[in-house]
Amino acid sequence: MFSLFRKEVAAFFSSLIGYIAIIVFLLTCGLFLWVFPDTAILDYGYAGLDNLFALAPWVFTFLIPAITMRSFSEEFRAGTMELLATRPISNWQIIGGKYLAALFLVLCALLPTFTYVITIYQLGAPPGNLDTELLWGRI
Repeated sequence: MFSLFRKEVAAFFSSLIGYIAIIVFLLTCGLFLWVFPDTAILDYGYAGLDNLFALAPWVFTFLIPAITMRSFSEEFRAGTMELLATRPISNWQIIGGKYLAALFLVLCALLPTFTYVITIYQLGAPPGNLDTELLWGRI
């Protein structure tokens, strides 16, 4: 299962589509949180990440299928699904390895958004005036 996990992660990061999916996610979140006037954090009036938590599920509806659907379709396209199915691993191990790889890739896409927490923490008046209980409750 771990070897399938490594293969999936390596295949994702070896293609341009993987980087494009992560860049589109980060660019969309960044534009909506910092640039567009209706949802900009700086125009909101207080140091909070409410807009991120309202926006992220909608962006994830496009990011997660882009990651997971590619996982199985690439196996069928390359003709390696039959080879994978004949290995001495169970179907649950195949699904588990692909699931853990997709989960890891989503976490890799989500990791740079923690810079928003640091930025909002510093922008609060006084610095550090961030509702951390709300932040941890929504994560």
